[in-house]
Amino acid sequence: MADSPNNLAHEHPSLEHYWMPFTANRQFKASPRLLAQAEGMYYTDINGNKVLDSTAGLWCCNAGHGRREISEAVSKQIREMDYAPSFQMGHPIAFELAERLTELSPEGLNKVFFTNSGSESVDTALKMALCYHRANGQASRTRFIGREMGYHGVGFGGISVGGLSNNRKAFSGQLLQGVDHLPHTLDIQHAAFSRGLPSLGAEKAEVLEQLVTLHGAENIAAVIVEPMSGSAGVILPPQGYLKRLREITKKHGILLIFDEVITAFGRVGAAFASQRWGVIPDIITTAKAINNGAIPMGAVFVQDFIHDTCMQGPTELIEFFHGYTYSGHPVAAAAALATLSIYQNEQLFERSFELERYFEEAVHSLKGLPNVIDIRNTGLVAGFQLTPNSQGVGKRGYSVFEHCFHQGTLVRATGDIIAMSPPLIVEKHHIDQMVNSLSDAIQAVG
Repeated sequence: MADSPNNLAHEHPSLEHYWMPFTANRQFKASPRLLAQAEGMYYTDINGNKVLDSTAGLWCCNAGHGRREISEAVSKQIREMDYAPSFQMGHPIAFELAERLTELSPEGLNKVFFTNSGSESVDTALKMALCYHRANGQASRTRFIGREMGYHGVGFGGISVGGLSNNRKAFSGQLLQGVDHLPHTLDIQHAAFSRGLPSLGAEKAEVLEQLVTLHGAENIAAVIVEPMSGSAGVILPPQGYLKRLREITKKHGILLIFDEVITAFGRVGAAFASQRWGVIPDIITTAKAINNGAIPMGAVFVQDFIHDTCMQGPTELIEFFHGYTYSGHPVAAAAALATLSIYQNEQLFERSFELERYFEEAVHSLKGLPNVIDIRNTGLVAGFQLTPNSQGVGKRGYSVFEHCFHQGTLVRATGDIIAMSPPLIVEKHHIDQMVNSLSDAIQAVG
């Protein structure tokens, strides 16, 4: 039996030794926010306070927290076999999971390579693109094209094709060579407060033609974009933009990679954003919600022709010199299989789509509040852009985040952008509560 909130109140560990990721460590440790339990739509902090989760953890707990189906599957698997090597060996559950995943994936993406995170999925996808072109007799195709404000994890490959300056500038001397970036698609001046995909901005995809002209198609391996830029603050693709990228890449024999680490598994109203918006790429990267955030895991989905082209040479030789110790980890795979069953049995992808309109009306009700300059939404995700205050960029956003937390709602702050991405089990009254909490915080912070 889990500890009651009363038993959690004294559990305050030393904060000295843990160097926290993507955190202002000194600021946090001066006023820590420590979570101790989670169930359904709520966290409980170490003081016993309930906190409504409007972020699905970190974009990953799409089925809500504390799912017994997942914990029982994990417990069963770890008793039967805690670990099995995946180099020159295998175990049935990884193959079963790959098959189950391809039942959900867009047409043609029938091969799956397992990783342990979104960062690893991205680096894997970039290597796959190079492997394919080399095996296809076009080894000169080594250049990658990313996009401004894109986030593709924190590996050197991911930050090279990514476009968030804070992630890149300290490591600029060690980034991959031969990388260009498309312009981002955020246009507050002309498309603020759009509901769903903005109607303006598809022409920004034409910059890809200019880069092809500059470098030559024969030198470009792949274009990688997030269908929706989540970590940059919920930046949506303009209507027709992704379709145009697909047309240009096909025309020039360039692979198109969709980074769906955030959007996959129901976030935007379908299993994959590529299905919701009717554009099928060559490679899709995933992680996060693949097993509801229970155990680190990711997967890269690959078009058959890429996989088949790489299967060359003597059959006894390794075709792709890449992989991870924990690729297809049996316990992570068990969690993923249980998660996929929840998604299917409770029709959570469909639920995301069905609640979209209610969610949209709720979030756009904050238009007109002080310092709210844009609201963006699709599926069950929304971004609220605030004007910076006189103390600097990110100060207002952090104050709103902190106010929400102390009032019992967890939101995500990226600079002066607040993001909401609740678990797909969310009810209308939860949506009302999280939006009201954010409204109160914005007005309180001023």
